Amino acid sequence: MPIDHADPIPDVQNSADARRIAIDKVGIKAIRHPIKVKDRDGGVQHTVAMFNMYVGLPHNFKGTHMSRFVEILNQGEREISVESFEPMLRDMVERLEAETGHVEMTFPYFINKAAPISGVSSLMDYEVTFIGEIADGGHYRFQMKIVVPVTSLCPCSKKISDYGAHNQRSHVTVTARLEEHLWIEELVEQVEAQASCQLYGLLKRPDEKYVTEHAYDNPKFVEDMVRDVAGVLDAEPRIGAYVVESENFESIHNHSAYALIERQK
Repeated sequence: MPIDHADPIPDVQNSADARRIAIDKVGIKAIRHPIKVKDRDGGVQHTVAMFNMYVGLPHNFKGTHMSRFVEILNQGEREISVESFEPMLRDMVERLEAETGHVEMTFPYFINKAAPISGVSSLMDYEVTFIGEIADGGHYRFQMKIVVPVTSLCPCSKKISDYGAHNQRSHVTVTARLEEHLWIEELVEQVEAQASCQLYGLLKRPDEKYVTEHAYDNPKFVEDMVRDVAGVLDAEPRIGAYVVESENFESIHNHSAYALIERQK
């Protein structure tokens, strides 16, 4: 039977729903798209981000229009920038006829670091997520989440051992609600300063000696790590609220040690 192209195609998503149950978040997850991010030194990093995009669905709508999320990512500039993040979120809420919206943009960010003794430079990568929300009433809220890999050395191991102490690589994750602009580099540096020692992409032998001894002189439990980072975040006026987590990937156990502090300033 031939298709009558004059017949309208039914819009099932826009039909009514009688269950009277609203959906808090509905949308798409794990879609990649190129972005560009300004760094503190005045350069621009071109990278690829993983997007999660959601809107709130009123109780009377059966579904949302999933294709519109992809259209929003692909409109205008090919690469999304930090500056276009809020306008993109507001456009998403408007085009999908929603009251609330939520976008997460996760991407690798690179910082050039000099080794502590030799000064040799190398890049360190950090996982960064920008989280934008449009709440009821159109209020915009922005959070920045970073995962900072560091070294932690066990105080107990140092105290009870005749020589040496076990250490491990740890991930400190900070999710901060920003009230003013804060560079990614600034937040990373504040976290790294509280660790037993920082990590570096490239170390020469004098650097390796330094970081080993520096960690030994600065032992930290996972509890110490989150408390010390929380103290720094409490003193940062550009942060209105935060969650700080530390996960130590234990070198003498087949499990991780974990701690979390959440604060509304």
